Amino acid sequence: MADTLDLAADPVELTAALVDIPSVSRDEARIADVVERSLREQTALEVVRLGNAVLARTDLGRPGRVVLAGHLDTVPVNDNLPSRLADGVLHGCGTVDMKGGDAVMLHLAATTPDPRHDLTFVFYDCEEIEAVHNGLGRVERELPEWLRGDLAIVCEPSNAVIEAGCQGTMRVEVRARGARAHTARGWMGVNAIHALGEALRRLESHEPRRVEIDGCHYREGLQAVRVSGGVAGNVVPDEAVLTVNHRFAPDRSPEQAEQHLRELFDGYEVTVTDRSPGALPGLSHPITRELVAAAGGTPVAKLGWTDVARFAALGMPAVNLGPGDPSLAHTRQENVPVNQVRQCLEVLRRFLG
Repeated sequence: MADTLDLAADPVELTAALVDIPSVSRDEARIADVVERSLREQTALEVVRLGNAVLARTDLGRPGRVVLAGHLDTVPVNDNLPSRLADGVLHGCGTVDMKGGDAVMLHLAATTPDPRHDLTFVFYDCEEIEAVHNGLGRVERELPEWLRGDLAIVCEPSNAVIEAGCQGTMRVEVRARGARAHTARGWMGVNAIHALGEALRRLESHEPRRVEIDGCHYREGLQAVRVSGGVAGNVVPDEAVLTVNHRFAPDRSPEQAEQHLRELFDGYEVTVTDRSPGALPGLSHPITRELVAAAGGTPVAKLGWTDVARFAALGMPAVNLGPGDPSLAHTRQENVPVNQVRQCLEVLRRFLG
């Protein structure tokens, strides 16, 4: 493996070179080393290293700043390395999520000497595991000034179209209580698993909200993802837990989403175990309109949760724009059309001038 990458090379070749450096979450040191050395060869950039996150930025005195962000880690390899190029499609672990986007960012860092906005590039680790380990959170805590800007573009896969904002996410445990008894005398107890039936019926009949914001259509989701309970094969269970995942539109705060779930499951114990706010599309901001004009087409809503929410929480508009089909992320068949890598690059070149 080369010590550095030719960042001015064809972005598809650059994508393949990144894919061929395994970087499963918590094992990003090799790829971070290569990215750091390659960026330090660009003399116009200030470069810093924070753990396995690598940050670079210009300081040209432009009136605005754009932050481009991408994670370096992947899910575990699934017999899909090394990379393979066939019929205009690059195959391999991380091609979609998200080394195609990383390659676009690196190429821009080396080939955009006179951008209309100052640029910050954030390559970070541990995005694919628990949020507490996310390298972007570490940057926010220790080097917050590196995340400040007028627009954030997270180069997560979006089929090379702008996906605006993102939905919030929340997990809750809906708990039913009962009383134990021998199953031979079940009438003497209260079956907590049976008591969850009503909660499941409420879920089944629930109509998710559909919300339009800035022309983007968000459809909320509410799904049971786990049921647990039971003591033994001859005992009436005295506790049962239904875990529910709620994806809520970004016009709702986590507090409002929680209130909605407590009303829906009135009569049960409801405990929030995880929550992350959504991000509004921010398409009315002038700098975001510049990006939309450069991209052409119509932005769509991001229905999942991504790190755009972290940037939105800092008070700046944020969008997703990257090559690859998100539905192929984390699969053995992960692949990216090379034309999408080049399309994202051209859109960002037009935007950045």
